[in-house]
Amino acid sequence: MDFKAHILTAWSLTLDYIVPLILITLVLAIVSGLTLGILAPVMLAGYMSSVLLMLKEGREPKIPDLFSKMNLFLPLLVFGVVVLILSILGIMLLVLPGILFILAVSFFCVYTIPLMVDKNMGLVDAIKESIVMVRKDPILDHIIIVILFLGISWVGSFVVIGWLFTQPLATIFLMSAYMEKVKAE
Repeated sequence: MDFKAHILTAWSLTLDYIVPLILITLVLAIVSGLTLGILAPVMLAGYMSSVLLMLKEGREPKIPDLFSKMNLFLPLLVFGVVVLILSILGIMLLVLPGILFILAVSFFCVYTIPLMVDKNMGLVDAIKESIVMVRKDPILDHIIIVILFLGISWVGSFVVIGWLFTQPLATIFLMSAYMEKVKAE
């Protein structure tokens, strides 16, 4: 996989669509915060759908895109609650099991939402397909994708203003890599 090409694609698209990307990222953060995170997963699905349309069709991201995947609300909410409960239990029992569970979910389910919005898959099918995509050789490529995606998001999370720029960059990078993985199948 050509990581340099994905990073350059993410960088150039982030600069080309900087204003709409910042606006939808800001709305994503505000709505997620106001709803105490309840709408965060479904809003993220709309966000990823908007970025995917930008990559595929060259379409400018729009704020209504964030609300376009509300049909995924219940499955994503249930999945989020289950992951949260299992993570808390793992951290309460011993810190290491909780951390390992969070890392495993981050690693194996990173393509779950893109598959749900791109291929209209159900939650269980998307999780299964994400696991299959992750386990295909070369697995090192996927490890690098997850590290770069989480790393870019993490670096920007230190400052709110930074997150407004790094979250679109990280999401475009992930969706670009996702599109290459889907094409390869």
